[in-house]
Amino acid sequence: MRIAVAGGTGWTGKSVVDVLRERGDDPVVLARSTGVDLVTGRGLTAALDGVEAVIDVSNIVTVRRKPAVAFFETATAHLLAAGAQAGVGHHVALSIIGVDRVDYGYYEGKRRQEELVLAGTVPGTVLRATQFHEFAAQTLARKGPLVIAPKMLSQPVAVRDVAAHLADLAHGRPLGLAPELAGPEEHLQMDEMVRQLRKARGDRRPLVAVALPGAVGKAMTSGALLPNAPGPRGTQTFAQWLTANRTTP
Repeated sequence: MRIAVAGGTGWTGKSVVDVLRERGDDPVVLARSTGVDLVTGRGLTAALDGVEAVIDVSNIVTVRRKPAVAFFETATAHLLAAGAQAGVGHHVALSIIGVDRVDYGYYEGKRRQEELVLAGTVPGTVLRATQFHEFAAQTLARKGPLVIAPKMLSQPVAVRDVAAHLADLAHGRPLGLAPELAGPEEHLQMDEMVRQLRKARGDRRPLVAVALPGAVGKAMTSGALLPNAPGPRGTQTFAQWLTANRTTP
């Protein structure tokens, strides 16, 4: 099956592309490095020729509402329009559990993305997932004299498990809002996950756990980012992921 992966050169996108190739699919990477610009729409029409499904894991690094909404609204609109023109039969987008319960700038962008996909002319599926194990590594990778770790209650999932589930969804019928995907372990503290990774990698910087201010921080620390209904669960625990990722890639 010919499946396009928007954001296919990013952390999640690379895993999706790997899973698709392992399964015998033909992934088409949609990224600036392959001549496709989601924001301007450049190269999209040609790239989607013969594509049967799109998996969108594109992203913008920001916590601010305005740029997040602008990016996801524009990129999603271009993907859906080009997909409809190319005859794409299924559009699968990755989102985050809790975007509808936490009033956070970045999450508003994801909510706008969900709205467009669910109302689009291309039949769509939105998968909300919890934070990835890899989020701890992204936090630790930030430069500075301190490690600033977010206080956040999570049920983390491995990015590989997310990629495999996205591939499964792309092969299936459009579901609209799909059952939420989370990891196998409930109620892990994100700052403690970062602390364990920091120790395993011999990072001697002091770690400071910080909650976001106001209602957003309260929501994140009290479980608003946890699944609230049954759904699929990943298989890799954080301890297993940590064993395999003790050294910096």
